[in-house]
Amino acid sequence: MARILIVPCGCRGRALAAELVAAGHAVRGTTRDRAHADAIRAAGAEPYAGDPDRIGTLMGALSGVTVVCWLMGTLPVPELHAGRLRMLWEKLVDTPVRGVVYEGSLPEGEQVARAAAETWQIPLEVLTADPLDHAAWLASAHASVDRLLGL
Repeated sequence: MARILIVPCGCRGRALAAELVAAGHAVRGTTRDRAHADAIRAAGAEPYAGDPDRIGTLMGALSGVTVVCWLMGTLPVPELHAGRLRMLWEKLVDTPVRGVVYEGSLPEGEQVARAAAETWQIPLEVLTADPLDHAAWLASAHASVDRLLGL
């Protein structure tokens, strides 16, 4: 199947990772704190120490990745939805990544993601499901990945 990168791989990211692994995908999940690596591994994903505030720390995680899930919906930090997101997209052009699932809390982030997807012709799925409705969010996130993979 495909390799999926989840940034960040917190509680919701680990739930998505477990579903994607069960569906046959290889999943890599990022964390800023190496102490969370065991929880990511327990979900069936490969842990990767990287900080979305420092895009350069994520570049090694993109090796062999087909889809990136940028799951920042509960993090209303403007830079993660603007400058950092823009930098990530600029780097994706030179990688095997062929799809991005964007979950954001700020309209500016969705605008950045849509403009970047158009500029670099990398397919985009915008995740709008309420993260507080865990089952609906998980189903929507998984379906977004499947659509990007053409499943």
